[in-house]
This record gives sequence, structure tokens and C-alpha cells, in this order.
Amino acid sequence: MNKVILMGRLTRDPEVRYSQGASQTAVARFSIAVDRRFKREGEPDADFFNCTAFGRQAEFIERYLHKGVKIVLSGRVQNDNYTNKEGQMVYSVRVMVDEIEFAESKNASGGGDGGYNGGGYHGGGSNNGGTPAPSGAGDGFMNIPDGIDEELPFN
Repeated sequence: MNKVILMGRLTRDPEVRYSQGASQTAVARFSIAVDRRFKREGEPDADFFNCTAFGRQAEFIERYLHKGVKIVLSGRVQNDNYTNKEGQMVYSVRVMVDEIEFAESKNASGGGDGGYNGGGYHGGGSNNGGTPAPSGAGDGFMNIPDGIDEELPFN
């Protein structure tokens, strides 16, 4: 099994290109910084991962994501090895994105996401991006109406 789940912030604005041909496909490349849980003196505080997404996910990334936005993604790790100009093999990995979501509210990230109010893009045929989130108290959480206690599955 090859599955990775990462939460971090974009280190730069995504680079999105479109393939040539009759049916153009969007390809988004970006990197995220993931904070290390345990930090030792003299070691980095974060790890950096190069990521790639295709199609509708890449279009979602182009439209809503920018440097500094905190996201959660799941995908698979793929070798991205190549031979450099000196003839030496360079080993690296790339995360191929299957699903992607915002990891914080618009207010927490400083806004500027074009008015988007909802979750993310989960691949397949369902794009949750078109559903607006219920209005909240400004803290990123939804207000629960009075009298709904009987309907909640956890009391």
C-alpha cells in the first residue's frame, strides 16, 4: 500500500500548466512545508514535499490556493529520480495528490481566497467546492441551532 496524508502550508504559489492536444488537462505543481512534531536543536523545524495534481484537482488548486494557505492532502509517494548534467543520479520523491482540502477557515488564513466558503476537492465525480458553508460565528465553526440536541448522534 502506498498512501500518505500531509498537513502543511504552501511554500509558494502553485504552478499550473495545461497539456497540449484536443483535451487539455491541468497539471498543478506546488510544495508544502509540514511542521515536525518533535524538534531537536540544530535540526529543521519542517519538512518540504513537492506535490503534483491533475485535472479538476489542479484547477481547484489554481483557483483557490496560494502561498501560505494551510491544506490537508492525501496521495501516494512516487520516485522522481533523474540524472543531472554531471551524470550523477539524483534521488527524490514527489507526492501525487488524490484528495485535497483546506485545513483552516478563511479568517484564520487571512482570507483572499476569492470568496470560497467550503471544503476541498476529493477527486472522482463529486466536487464539494460548489457548496457554500453554513454561516458561523466568525471563528470557523458552524452555529448549532437551539433545540437540535435530540437530532445529534453524540449527547
